[in-house]
Amino acid sequence: SPISGAFRAIRTNGNYSQADRKIKSLLVSSPQPGEGKSTTVANIAIAFAQLRKRTVLIDADLRKPVQHNVFGLPRGPGLTDYLVGETENISEIINETQIDGLHLITAGNLPPNPSELLGSERMNALVDKLEQDWDMVLFDSPPLIAVTDASMISSEIDALAIVVKAGYTPKEALDRALDTVGRAGTPLAGIILNGIRPESISSRYSYYYSYYQYYYAEEGSKTKKSR
Repeated sequence: SPISGAFRAIRTNGNYSQADRKIKSLLVSSPQPGEGKSTTVANIAIAFAQLRKRTVLIDADLRKPVQHNVFGLPRGPGLTDYLVGETENISEIINETQIDGLHLITAGNLPPNPSELLGSERMNALVDKLEQDWDMVLFDSPPLIAVTDASMISSEIDALAIVVKAGYTPKEALDRALDTVGRAGTPLAGIILNGIRPESISSRYSYYYSYYQYYYAEEGSKTKKSR
C-alpha cells in the first residue's frame, strides 16, 4: 500500500541521512502531543525489522508511554527500572514482540524526574551499549517543546526525526522544535509529514501510475515502428 511504501522510504532515507553516513540510532519526536510520533516510530521499527535488521525500540516517553500498549506487553520492568538501578542486566528489560527481529524496551515505572534520568551517565552508557549490540536503535521520545526530555538524550544518538501532522501542527510550534534541535546539536534526519488523507495519496499514486503506463506504451509503440 502507499502507506507501507512510505514507511519503507523513511527506513531507506534513515539508513543514510547524514552525508551518506550510516546511522545506528534514531530518535523520533514531535513539536507537541497528538501528532502521531509514537505510531510513526513503531511502524519505522517494524520496517527495519522486516529488512532483517536486529531492531530495538525504546519507549523513552517516561511521562505518557504507549509502546507497551501498541505491542501488548506489560509496562515494566523497563527503562526507568534500569536507569534507577533496580535492574542491572539490560537483557532483563528487552522484550520480544510479535514482529520477528523487533524487540522493545518499555518505559517501566513513571518517575518524578524523567529529564534527569534521560540525561544521566547511565542513559548515555545504555545508548552506547545498544548501538554496539543492535543493527538499529529507535527512541520514542516526548514532544520537543512540551518538556526537555528529548533534548536531554538527543545528543547521544546519531540523528533525530520530527513528526508533524498536516492541518494540525502550527508553524510556530515547528519553528520552536527546530530551535530546540539546533541547540541540542543533534543532526536532523528529516521531517515526517503525518495525517495526509489516504484518498489524496491514492489519487496521486494513480496519476503517476497512469502516466508511466502511458509513457511506456508510447515508448513500446515507437520501438515496434522502428523495427
